[in-house]
Amino acid sequence: MVHGRFQPFHNGHLEYLKGAAARCEELFVGITNPDPERVRPEGADPLRHLPESNPFTYVERLLMVKAAAVDAGLDLSRLHVIPFPVNEPELWHAYIPEDVVQFIRLFSDWGGTKLERLREAGFEVVVLDEGKEKEISGADVRAAMREGTGWASLVPKGVASVLKGLECGVRVL
Repeated sequence: MVHGRFQPFHNGHLEYLKGAAARCEELFVGITNPDPERVRPEGADPLRHLPESNPFTYVERLLMVKAAAVDAGLDLSRLHVIPFPVNEPELWHAYIPEDVVQFIRLFSDWGGTKLERLREAGFEVVVLDEGKEKEISGADVRAAMREGTGWASLVPKGVASVLKGLECGVRVL
């Protein structure tokens, strides 16, 4: 399983998705902060709960994940996109198979917090790209989108199509 806010899904997320998909038969993709009413502040990432950090709905992000998976040539029949209330571990049993392996990337204090929570919950955790620096963030993409410059090169082509459809009020399915 991989997980993230995907606000929006960008090229760094695509590498994360592909890295995990290469290591498993079925891949669960957990979209965190699925319900904006239940988002809580996190000390390890103090901006992640703010509305401006979460402009896209769960469904919009689900469409982005699926479009990116198609771009990566992944078989959608082995991809399962689910809500993942990352800040409510007490709810995880309702969303996540007990034996799923959690794949994470450690780029920040928040990554370390997730690693601890997942291990405390009894999940096997595999760290991908350990020691690598984060090359892009959702904040970078959102800033480029606000400026109207260069954002499409920061996301997979299918995600750019989804986002352009949202700009026009069209849902790209």
